Amino acid sequence: MIKIKTLGDLRLEGATVLCRVDFNVPLDGTTITDDTRIRAALPTIQHLRDAGARVILMSHLGRPRGQRVAKLSMLPVAAHLAGLLDAEVVFAHDTVGDGVAELVRELPDKGVLVLENLRFDPREKSGNDDFARALASLATCYVNDAFGAMHRKHASITGVPKHLPSAAGLLVQAELESLSKLLSKTDRPFGAILGGAKVSDKIGVIDSLSKRVNHLFVGGAMAYTFLAAKGEDVGASRVEDDKLDLANELLATCAERGVEVHLPIDHIVADRFAEDAEPSTHEAIPEGTMGLDVGPKTVAAWSEEFRTCKTLFWNGPLGVFEWDAFAGGTRSVAEVLASGKAWTLVGGGDSAAAVAKFGLGERMDHISTGGGASLEYLENGSLVGLNALRRKSR
Repeated sequence: MIKIKTLGDLRLEGATVLCRVDFNVPLDGTTITDDTRIRAALPTIQHLRDAGARVILMSHLGRPRGQRVAKLSMLPVAAHLAGLLDAEVVFAHDTVGDGVAELVRELPDKGVLVLENLRFDPREKSGNDDFARALASLATCYVNDAFGAMHRKHASITGVPKHLPSAAGLLVQAELESLSKLLSKTDRPFGAILGGAKVSDKIGVIDSLSKRVNHLFVGGAMAYTFLAAKGEDVGASRVEDDKLDLANELLATCAERGVEVHLPIDHIVADRFAEDAEPSTHEAIPEGTMGLDVGPKTVAAWSEEFRTCKTLFWNGPLGVFEWDAFAGGTRSVAEVLASGKAWTLVGGGDSAAAVAKFGLGERMDHISTGGGASLEYLENGSLVGLNALRRKSR
């Protein structure tokens, strides 16, 4: 596992800590519909407060593209956090500047301040060092607890650690400890379940996992590119035509490495991509229909293999789980994993959302807060945000 500074390496009593968190939560107006990411940061926030530090929290929210967008303000997040902490939380209507600096000076010991959306400033995403330096000037040390953003070369992730003593938060530590179990001395058999829409999004991780796993289960829309590459008729299912050769190469690579690849053997199909489309089950996809979920025979066959595995990694839904008619495959697989004996890691993103939707989160061994970050870490064994913490040796 990457050796990085942790909270124990920082002098926190009397410190002002600039803490990068991932509060990129879903909103319905000003109501937070899922506060999982906020709750995930609470142990670090409370640790800093208990140590006597003043805490400045910064995060992005949505994609405001460098503009102030009222509906993407961090104000509702700050209010929600105050309820979770049962403490006053001060809100800054900006990220840097004299007004923010004044709020920091007025912050009491153990006080908490939330900055406005980092991405309201275009310098955040561009990794601008002047912006990173201005953020760093607010504090005496820096903590990164935003695992879900640690693959981004943004000012608050890779820039600030150049200017302050820095460390990883408790959430980042927990993520690394769990993900590292998949990279070394993994209990076998080891199976990986990959879903989602595009083969192109998962090329690197498929290649990386094929060096480690015994079984690779491929579902979701990306499965149809693999099936089409093998010459199967997939009807009107979504296929990346320009990735067919690549899919065949990946299948050949897996065969050379002794990895057993499992593709769907039956499908829940419909004649159109719509929530109210009529579902039907087929082993061969009829012409003019598209696969929108894996079928019951696939779930049964895969479940038998899951039960032989001692370690399972799951990233990506196996169908359009947001629509009840096409959620059955994803739900059934989640239930099998939740009730199984294998150590199971859910790799963030939509698969984590699916597990939450089905009320199975507490029965998984670890649910990553970062889909893209977890995949990149498994692919490369590092992240730019982690390298920034490692590079700073104080």
